[in-house]
Amino acid sequence: MTRIACIGECMVELVERADGLLARGFGGDTLNTAVYLARLGGSVDYLTALGDDAWSEEMLAAWRAEGVGADRVLRLPGRMPGLYLIQTDANGERRFSYWRDSAPARDLFRIAQTPALLDALASYDLIYFSGITLSLYGEDGRATFFTGLDRAKAGGARLAFDTNFRPRGWPDRDLARRAFGEALARADIALCSTEDLEMLFEQPARDALVPFGGIPELVLKEQTPGCQLVCDGTMVHVPADSIADVVDTTAAGDSFAAAYLWARTGGAPPPDAARAGHRLAGTVVRYPGAIIPRGAMPAFERWSCAR
Repeated sequence: MTRIACIGECMVELVERADGLLARGFGGDTLNTAVYLARLGGSVDYLTALGDDAWSEEMLAAWRAEGVGADRVLRLPGRMPGLYLIQTDANGERRFSYWRDSAPARDLFRIAQTPALLDALASYDLIYFSGITLSLYGEDGRATFFTGLDRAKAGGARLAFDTNFRPRGWPDRDLARRAFGEALARADIALCSTEDLEMLFEQPARDALVPFGGIPELVLKEQTPGCQLVCDGTMVHVPADSIADVVDTTAAGDSFAAAYLWARTGGAPPPDAARAGHRLAGTVVRYPGAIIPRGAMPAFERWSCAR
């Protein structure tokens, strides 16, 4: 079975309800993807840093209960995870507010345990990270992270990069553009959205991708339902059904990524993997919060050939 590492940050999640009360959970883009990958049957570990507080312990217990491996999670004494608040409008579009400047995940690639973690990356077949992952570490931390990815890739690992871009996570856009460029140049699979690319590069998404035309497998998610796939020089459009009863778009892209990568590692061709991604994302947006009830998960057939 393909071994997958998801790298990033999980935070305490507060969702503001219509009555003004708050519901607490946990979430983070790559963690959401890890949970959905595990629910689909993938072998996935989450790589991050947490504190030694009660919330960190609760997170670890929740991840393990979902089937997400947590043996690579580093613990920093005296620290606590970050926190974010989700507010949604009448159309289900979300707005995030963050309290995360001292979160332990930000130090993942600049502590004593970092070299061992970088060595461990080589044991995975697929490494998944996002634009939010890149925003965590600062320039020195990102350089160390990219060095680790290069070593893992030289050893046979494949890299999947998701262009989640949150402007508030970056001191300026030029820095973000350079970091995204380094990630796209390394990616074997790039999961991009036109919204992210156009917000970051301030030009049409396809123009922004021109310098990275050698990406082996590109998924370009469009603002209208559907995506464009570019793989082996072939472009295919895969439409998605419109969803009339959207409740919350949180984790729509994260769940798409999970189903897409799960299908691809199971041998599905890219168009079938995109359809799986659309189906899971279309279910997730019908529920509040990042992680839907387990009983709401759609059923998928597993592709027979191993990849």
